[in-house]
Amino acid sequence: MAGSASPSDRGSQDARVPLVVAVDANGADMGPSEVAAGARMAAQRGVHVLLFGPAAELGEVGPGVEVIDAPVSLAKSADPARAVRSTPQASIVQAARAVGEGRAQALVCAGGTGAALAACLFNVKRAPGIHRPALALPIPVPGSAVTLLDVGAGVQAREEHLVQFAFMGAAFAQAVLGVARPRVGLLSNGEESERGSELVVQAGAQLSQRFKDGQLHFVGNVEGGDIVGGVADVIVTDGFTGNIALKLMEGVSQTMLGAIRQAALASWRGKLGGLLLRPSLRAFRDEIDPEGEGGAYLLGLRRLAVVPHGRFARHGFAQAILRAEQGARKDVVGATHAALSEASALRSAPVSGDPASLGDE
Repeated sequence: MAGSASPSDRGSQDARVPLVVAVDANGADMGPSEVAAGARMAAQRGVHVLLFGPAAELGEVGPGVEVIDAPVSLAKSADPARAVRSTPQASIVQAARAVGEGRAQALVCAGGTGAALAACLFNVKRAPGIHRPALALPIPVPGSAVTLLDVGAGVQAREEHLVQFAFMGAAFAQAVLGVARPRVGLLSNGEESERGSELVVQAGAQLSQRFKDGQLHFVGNVEGGDIVGGVADVIVTDGFTGNIALKLMEGVSQTMLGAIRQAALASWRGKLGGLLLRPSLRAFRDEIDPEGEGGAYLLGLRRLAVVPHGRFARHGFAQAILRAEQGARKDVVGATHAALSEASALRSAPVSGDPASLGDE
């Protein structure tokens, strides 16, 4: 396997060189066997997978998937950092260690964001100059995905964190989603530059200056409704606000789809209309399916990590593995680090204290 590389080593990986994705099979709502089925699907498309989980529960995985028996799960741990320190045999710890040691080039964790983050900070490590990692989620909306970050890697944030998130999100949208010049917005309660918390106002001033300097295509403040409104390709916020916004959108989406389904089945006219609309509705459902994007991307590490939702089925886990391999091959980490370096947005002082801490104080 290739050894660990610096984030500043630019250039996409040769398509002929096989890349390896380490996958934690524990933590999925439907059980480790569903993650294993997703790994098998990804392997059938050429991805090499190291699958960490309870071997007795994984079933037949097929060629291209190597199983490492790791039955211990930290997905539901109340104190992820302490659990990661004290449980080196846990599946997520072993998977993250494989990435940190260069035996795999990307990580997929099936559940438990806190444990995944702690394991990555201890084993994969932050990229040089990064204040803190951010979870970037491509939100599937008709037309194109909108990347929202941070959606839960941290709770509090500072001005310099949001500036880094903006550049990380833009580099991600360019490398993974193919957006030529990503438009970046800052989530606030109004479009005016003076609206929002002190943090938002300060970060907005910094990002506006970056726009004037030609470093970033910053479109200014955006409101909650703009997340799916197509006014920006990347929307930046702190992890507390981002996670609430994400959960609200998920809840509204599920409620609305359920109400439409119930209305369609309430009468014979509705059933007839549903039959006529079925092909179009199925295409629309596929377009907005969150499993199609593979999950959230943990940016700001020395290697790429993807965190699919625990409720995903095998298709979603397969997509997460494929997207992780694609991100590693396109060197998302290197592209992100280069964008931050060129914009002088990297932290100059080393992080002190506990490596599993989300802060940089």
